[in-house]
Amino acid sequence: MTDHYRFMARALELARRGLYTTDPNPRVGCVLVKQGEIVGEGWHQRAGGPHAEIVALQAAGERARGATAYITLEPCCHHGRTPPCSDALIASGVTRVVAAMEDPNPQVAGQGLALVRQAGIAVESGLLQAQAEALNPGFVQRMRNGRPYVRCKLAMSLDGRTAMASGESQWITSEAARHDVHRLRARSSAIVTGIGTVLADDPSLTARLDDEVVQPLRVIVDSQLRIPPTARMLSLAGRTLVLTANPDADKTATLHAAGAEVMFLDASHGRLDLNAVLTTLAQQQMNEVLLEAGPTLSGAFLQAGLIDELVVYMAPLLMGDAARGLMSLPGLERMADRVELQIEDIRSVGKDWRITCRPRAAGVNRA
Repeated sequence: MTDHYRFMARALELARRGLYTTDPNPRVGCVLVKQGEIVGEGWHQRAGGPHAEIVALQAAGERARGATAYITLEPCCHHGRTPPCSDALIASGVTRVVAAMEDPNPQVAGQGLALVRQAGIAVESGLLQAQAEALNPGFVQRMRNGRPYVRCKLAMSLDGRTAMASGESQWITSEAARHDVHRLRARSSAIVTGIGTVLADDPSLTARLDDEVVQPLRVIVDSQLRIPPTARMLSLAGRTLVLTANPDADKTATLHAAGAEVMFLDASHGRLDLNAVLTTLAQQQMNEVLLEAGPTLSGAFLQAGLIDELVVYMAPLLMGDAARGLMSLPGLERMADRVELQIEDIRSVGKDWRITCRPRAAGVNRA
């Protein structure tokens, strides 16, 4: 039984190698084991490329016959950019398939394992399932709930401030913490920010790492279409999507010429519907969304119950009571109104602390 877990843990380790490159597909690893020895292994590297099972089967060759396949996600059974992995497993002669979890994709949803079982191959599911789901929170949520997983990144001083009263904010955290943020960006399908941040900071919103990275989609929430065509991100590699309620054709044409994509959404009281924003991103196959915004937009997402995880970098600084606060949360007047968080992890990053937490359902109006 110990080996049983060890081989699936190895498959999960392999799957993590695709953390920055598989979008919009999930990160998947596969290990083929025969008589207690690994005879082939692989992971899904990028969309359109071979799936983990195919890579492992090619590595094993004839040694796959009679082997057990440990896979972090149920094998696909439909034709997409690549043929079904369930067919490849059946043809290979493996005698047992152990999946960490069933595929939440409605096109699969247990059918891949059912086909393998019908071919006379022993099937198990659920080994290290929680770890497998944690590796693909966005893919799982998009398939099950129709919206991406939203991770909100914040940086603050010890007294909870994000910028001086003048707006100056570079840099609150250390270089190590900022490098850690690039890892969050690299694993994200999209980075969402507000027009206020764009006008104040002119950010790039790119993932800058030595690893191979598929650059995330840059998304600007800009109800009045105020983004200038000279914004830095419009000249960078990758896509920039501007979500707006302003139908100004001339501005739209100018932004298109500058390299932006513009999409129109409904607005209420001058603000875009944030549920519609996430639905739009899910329709564009965005799995994990990193929210890097100012206190107003971050607070609006939180109060709408649309943040799944907060990652807060806290620097050993004091910035004073005139400095700007972490989030704008109007309407919190009593202790009963407070937003409760569940801390999942605290660790040092350079000289700063990184706090990972989740909103408790009772603390916000969860969608």
